[in-house]
Amino acid sequence: MTEANSGTLTPENIVEFIADIFMRRGADSYLGEQVTMSEHMLQGAQLAEEANASDDIVAAALLHDIGHYTNEFPDDALAQGIDNHHDEAGAKVLAKFFPPTVTECVRCHVAAKRYLCATDSEYFGKLSDASVHTLGLQGGPMNDEEVAHFAKNPHLSEILQVRIWDDQGKVPGLATPSFDHYAPILQRVVDNYVGPVS
Repeated sequence: MTEANSGTLTPENIVEFIADIFMRRGADSYLGEQVTMSEHMLQGAQLAEEANASDDIVAAALLHDIGHYTNEFPDDALAQGIDNHHDEAGAKVLAKFFPPTVTECVRCHVAAKRYLCATDSEYFGKLSDASVHTLGLQGGPMNDEEVAHFAKNPHLSEILQVRIWDDQGKVPGLATPSFDHYAPILQRVVDNYVGPVS
């Protein structure tokens, strides 16, 4: 990982770079949950795969919380002025390599919780204690204006599905495939993405 760690991320090494983060940091605790960060993200990917989701959505489910590790990315990976909220930060570092379907699911997974709390009367009762706590920190359920704006996102259905898997991926001791299983999927997504013309 010398090249990536020195500050040069490319489509050829981004998946290896992310794998290194999972290996070194995956055992970090996950915000009061009973699973580690890597267990949580791998459970999300497994749920997506079991649902026969597309490669893009499996990638989104796996990477939705990568923003917790943006300090691992080279200093120039985040544009100046971006806030350090893990949803926005995660989407920003992935945007060069992954399509909007992936990055919008990453960017909006926190907002999706607020949206679902405002639009689904049963959703709040399914949240973990830790997720209820962070909901308050994140602004609580959306108001009507926020709901109307969020509903216009062209990736709304994918965002909400990734959010549901995010909520479900918190089962202690659940066996999942390792990151290595998902690495080829991530690489396919990266290889198929033609980034914006600069």
